[in-house]
Amino acid sequence: MAVSGKLVSGGILAVTAVFGIGVYYAQVYGYYETFNQGDVALTSVTSGDSERIPVSAFEGIDANSSPIRYRACFRTSLSTELLTETFTTVTNPEPRNAPDWFSCFDANQIGKDLESGMAIAYMGEANFEFGIDRIVAIYGDGRGFVWHQINDCGDKLYDGSQASDNCPERDQ
Repeated sequence: MAVSGKLVSGGILAVTAVFGIGVYYAQVYGYYETFNQGDVALTSVTSGDSERIPVSAFEGIDANSSPIRYRACFRTSLSTELLTETFTTVTNPEPRNAPDWFSCFDANQIGKDLESGMAIAYMGEANFEFGIDRIVAIYGDGRGFVWHQINDCGDKLYDGSQASDNCPERDQ
């Protein structure tokens, strides 16, 4: 009994399609957890410590597969004036894309609004995990967004070059 080339090719295509669908699902849906309660903290200009701010309407996602998959959306009643006087701003924010199904977080729009000054980025916590900072962007109307961003120490870690003296000790 001879096996047809069409049958073998069809089998290979079917296995490839199932594998591709599985990888897509794992990347876009499978590893994420959603939650609707969370804290938002910003780094104080005076103490250098992270301080919680009042938030409402919190929505978040996270995945244990990568430290940069965290995203959150929230609202705060604090004014821009109070925030900029009290907390450390960030000069190089780079919002990370979120899965399409997490519709409250639009990284492209947040990035444009940060560039135009409609939103201001604050340091949530520097090196909360070696090489990763938590960044918080807040608009004048109280809308806020959180993501994790690789910092200079993380860049050095991932490209294999020597970390600078400004980097904290890395937990092994």
